[in-house]
Amino acid sequence: MENKVKYFRVQANMTQQHLAEKVGVTRQTIILIEKGTYNPSLKLCLDICYALNQTLNDIFWTGKENKIE
Repeated sequence: MENKVKYFRVQANMTQQHLAEKVGVTRQTIILIEKGTYNPSLKLCLDICYALNQTLNDIFWTGKENKIE
């Protein structure tokens, strides 16, 4: 799942470890989410948004989901 977690995490001057602790997951989970190889639950997405002070649309909507190829 493409997302902007890393972008907003860096903007917030937050390490992967700090974000992981704030949302209750491991640093490895944050790494996988940032790489787009792990699809987080809706609850985890909301927790990440809250921790980074962003909306779901800001972080997880890329606009590509509605395109038909």
